[in-house]
Amino acid sequence: MTPFHYQNHRLHAEDIPLADIARKVGTPVYVYSSAAFQASYRSYADAFAGLPVTVCYAVKANDSLAVLRLLAAEGAGADVVSGGELRYALAAGVPAGRIVFSGVGKTRDELEFALLEGVMQVNVEVASELDALSEIATALGRTAHVAIRINPDVDAGTIAQISTGKAENKFGIAYDEAAALFRHAQSLPGVEPVGIAVHIGSQITKLTPYRDAFHRVRTLYEDLKAEGIPLQRIDLGGGLGITYRDEEPPSVAAYAAVVREVFHGLDAQFVFEPGRRIAGLSGVLVTKVITEKQTATKRFVIVDAAMNDLIRPALYDAYHPIQPETAPTPETVWTEADLVGPICESTDTFAKGRPLPPLQADDMLVIGAAGAYGAVMACEYNGRPRAAEVLVRGSDWAVVRRRPTYEEMLAAQSLPPWLEEA
Repeated sequence: MTPFHYQNHRLHAEDIPLADIARKVGTPVYVYSSAAFQASYRSYADAFAGLPVTVCYAVKANDSLAVLRLLAAEGAGADVVSGGELRYALAAGVPAGRIVFSGVGKTRDELEFALLEGVMQVNVEVASELDALSEIATALGRTAHVAIRINPDVDAGTIAQISTGKAENKFGIAYDEAAALFRHAQSLPGVEPVGIAVHIGSQITKLTPYRDAFHRVRTLYEDLKAEGIPLQRIDLGGGLGITYRDEEPPSVAAYAAVVREVFHGLDAQFVFEPGRRIAGLSGVLVTKVITEKQTATKRFVIVDAAMNDLIRPALYDAYHPIQPETAPTPETVWTEADLVGPICESTDTFAKGRPLPPLQADDMLVIGAAGAYGAVMACEYNGRPRAAEVLVRGSDWAVVRRRPTYEEMLAAQSLPPWLEEA
C-alpha cells in the first residue's frame, strides 16, 4: 500500500483520511507522510551500504523542522545553502559534523557562523570565498574544511531553470581552473581542502550525465591526490528525478551502481545531497473547490489554493498529478478543465486541459508530488496566509507549521512615524 491511497473511496495519507485533516485544519493544506520520507531516505542508505557515505538531505527541498527531525533520526545529515537553513538543521537536531554548507553567494556572517558551529565542510564555488574563509578562520582560530565545487560542463538533460552543471551556469568552478584553485586553497592559512563537489542539476532522469560527470571528478581527484593535496571526500550532489507524469527516473540502486562502477577502488568518502528524490512524492497539497466557471470555450475549476502556495506550475510550467479526494465511480464522465487559483494573475494555474470529474463547491482535490519545492517556496502574495503543514505517522497526525493569522501578518509590518497619524 502506498502512503497516499484510496481506502473506502476516500484518499488517505497512511491511515488518515485527508478530508479529516482538511476539515480540522482548513484548506489549502500540505500533508506529508512520515513513511514516505523514511522509505525514500532508506533507499539511499540501503543502496550505498558498505561504502563510507554521508547522505545529506537538501534542506531547500522542504525545510519543515518536523521533516528535518524525522530524517535526522534516520541518520541523515543536511545540505544547506543559507545561514537560515543551517539554523533550521541545527534546531532539528542534525549534528553540525553532518552538515554541508553549499551555495554560490555565502556572506561573511554566514561563513563565520558555519565555522563556529563546526560544519563538516563548506562547498566553495567562488575563488574569493577561499580568501574570505582564510581570514575568518584565522581570526576565529578555526580550520575551514572545504570542498571545491567543480562545473564539469555536462548537460544533465533537464530544463534550463534547474540545470547547474553546464559552463553557462553560475555554479561551480570551471573544470580546467579547479586544480589551480585547490593549490591556492592548500596554501592558505586556516583552510584545509578536503574534497571535490559536483552537482549537475535537478530532476535528472538519465544516468549517462552522472556517469560522464563522475568520470571527470575521479580523474581530477586522482590527479590532485598525486600532487599531494590531501583530499578525503567526494560530494556527488543530488538531482535524481521523480515521476510527476510519465517520467521513468532511474532507481536509487541503479544510480548507486554507477557510483560503484566509476569510483571502484578509490580511497574516498562520499557525500550525497538528495532533496526532491526524498521529499517530492512524500507530500500532497489538499485544496477545496470554490466554484466552476464555464465559458464558451473552456471549463475552469477555481480552487482555494493558488500560486503563492505552489508556484512550480507558474514558475516552471511544471506538471503535478491531480486526484479528487473522493474516488469517482467507474461511470463518472470526466471532462477537460483548467485548474486555477483565485490570484489576480493569468499564471495562477495548476493545470490546463486536465480531465476532471464533475465538481461542486467544497469538493476537495489533491495535488500530488508536492512535498518538494512546494511549501518551502510559498509566500503571502495577495495577502494570502501560507498554507498549514501537517505530518502523518500511521494513524497519528499533527500540524507542524500552522497557518498564520491575518493579525500576525499585519503585525510584521509597521508605519513610519510620519504616517502614524496621517
